[in-house]
Amino acid sequence: MLLVQGVLSHSPERTVCSVRVADSELFRAADGRVPAYVGLEYMAQCIAAHGGLAARALGRAPVPGLLVGAKQLALHREWLDADESLEVEAKLLGRAGALASFACELRAGHELVAEGTLSVYVSETLA
Repeated sequence: MLLVQGVLSHSPERTVCSVRVADSELFRAADGRVPAYVGLEYMAQCIAAHGGLAARALGRAPVPGLLVGAKQLALHREWLDADESLEVEAKLLGRAGALASFACELRAGHELVAEGTLSVYVSETLA
């Protein structure tokens, strides 16, 4: 399942991806809207893009990761409109061994739609 449309910017500390709500067919309601909780998956996929780009920069192949937690997840609305284009940001907060923590935000223009801190487990043994 690929829900992020593309990478808008990347650095070792931060990645920003674009999302078109209309591309989230699996989660659409009859009126075309998508529940805001799907934003958690957008955030996780932005983190995955960040990990893949960081690995590539080091000359390594990307490795799988697992979402292990979401803290302080706040959804500031219930639905995402079908015609919206969103930006999702994942900012690396820190690493401890195979665990990494990211501050994530989902925005529709200047509006903050969702935010939270996601923890992921990434290990060569998952490959």
